[in-house]
Amino acid sequence: MNADWWNTDYGKDPVTAQMKKDLNLDIKFLTGDDTKLNSLMSSGQMPDIITVFDAQSQVAKKADTWAQPLNDLADKYDPYFYKVAAPETLKWYQMSDGKTYGYPSYSNTSADYEKGFLQAQEFFVVRQDVYDAIGKPDMSTQDGFLSALKSIKTKYPSLIPFGMRSFKGDAGTTSSTSSIGSALQNYLGVPLSNKDGTFYDRNMDPEYLSWISTFNKAYRAGCISDDTFSDDNTAFEEKVATGKYATLFISGATQLGGALQKNYATSKTQQYIAIDGPKSTSGRQPRLAQSGISGWSLTFITKKCADPQKAIELYTYLISDYGQNLCTYGIEGKTYTVDQNGKEIFTPEVEKARAENPDNFKKNYRLGEFCLFGHDRYAAEHGQDVTVEALKQMHQWGQGKLKPQFIIENISPDAGTADARNLTNINNYWGTTLASLIRANSDADFNKTIASYKSFRSNNGWDSIVQIYNTKMKQNEQKLGITDFTDFS
Repeated sequence: MNADWWNTDYGKDPVTAQMKKDLNLDIKFLTGDDTKLNSLMSSGQMPDIITVFDAQSQVAKKADTWAQPLNDLADKYDPYFYKVAAPETLKWYQMSDGKTYGYPSYSNTSADYEKGFLQAQEFFVVRQDVYDAIGKPDMSTQDGFLSALKSIKTKYPSLIPFGMRSFKGDAGTTSSTSSIGSALQNYLGVPLSNKDGTFYDRNMDPEYLSWISTFNKAYRAGCISDDTFSDDNTAFEEKVATGKYATLFISGATQLGGALQKNYATSKTQQYIAIDGPKSTSGRQPRLAQSGISGWSLTFITKKCADPQKAIELYTYLISDYGQNLCTYGIEGKTYTVDQNGKEIFTPEVEKARAENPDNFKKNYRLGEFCLFGHDRYAAEHGQDVTVEALKQMHQWGQGKLKPQFIIENISPDAGTADARNLTNINNYWGTTLASLIRANSDADFNKTIASYKSFRSNNGWDSIVQIYNTKMKQNEQKLGITDFTDFS
């Protein structure tokens, strides 16, 4: 496991104890960072199975040199694998030899989007009591948005009229785009590609920049606090938990669920609710994002595997509905029951453990934690909605607004290349630029900041990066069989 945080226990919790019994299988987990993984690779002392968390890493890119094709193993030992694995996902991870070596967790296919199994994570929300008090104004236009924030500032001087996530990136060492980078672009329906399927410069989209300019006007009117640019995520979440923001633009709503629930528990009348908020000025519809077809972790069977038949059987077991049910809900009668609608629901004891001591719940029950082949679709289709109350209205608002972004997945330059280093620098500069745009002293200062960003990326290999984007987007098109780009442009 290319992660130090993985729970290495096996057979002690209900999930892995049942796995051990069903498969007559013992598992010993080795965990570590990239350095340890690279040492294993170079030493030749490879484990049976390797899981990585970066499909773009050099290890994953060279899997055909050290891993076994899942197709070959399924053909030889376990054809049922093809019944449970998603064909679209297998094709997505197909390498140049036409074979697939790694299978991901949380890979969402176009069918998962179409069937509504996924929940939106990007929202413009407002405290319900504040929204009611100012007359439920239309905040979807730039004028209406500004007018509403100014009304809030006057009527609720102790509140911050408009907030967003921290602009601090990893451990404060990088600059992020808060929740108004790609999330706001998705909200405004900014295209993913040009009409010919080539790279579209979403950061420089005129409608998007016009809304950033509106945020700048809000800042100059005192409706956005300077703390927004200095707070870390902990400080931001504390303010959400106490309802300090009147309105918020949210990305990663599930991760913010605890803070939103604390605010909801304090007073249901100050619950944050999702409303339309910023809209495209040309009538484009929102295209909210979720986890894509690439998924999260990627698991391989190595050429050194002592028992490849047992390994591919483990894949099939975990990807199957039986394995998904076990890893998500556990064992019927012990950790879950089935309600009158045929939906799995945790027992009161398990639910209490989950609510009162999440850390112990994760360790002792392992439900939702053994996620090497986890998927949102199973819980959405078979289980009761266990979303915290504070998020339910938001998820209802988001129904029908999710659109896949497969065409722009994994298009960045390969890790370790000069282009990849240049892109990291450009992305950091864009995070700083976005914060500066919101705090610009004037329209002239705003325009000068944009020009500076364009100049910086031009001097840092931007043209070469765009060529890589176009090449990889073309490869994605071929994998997905896309010939019409209307839905992306």
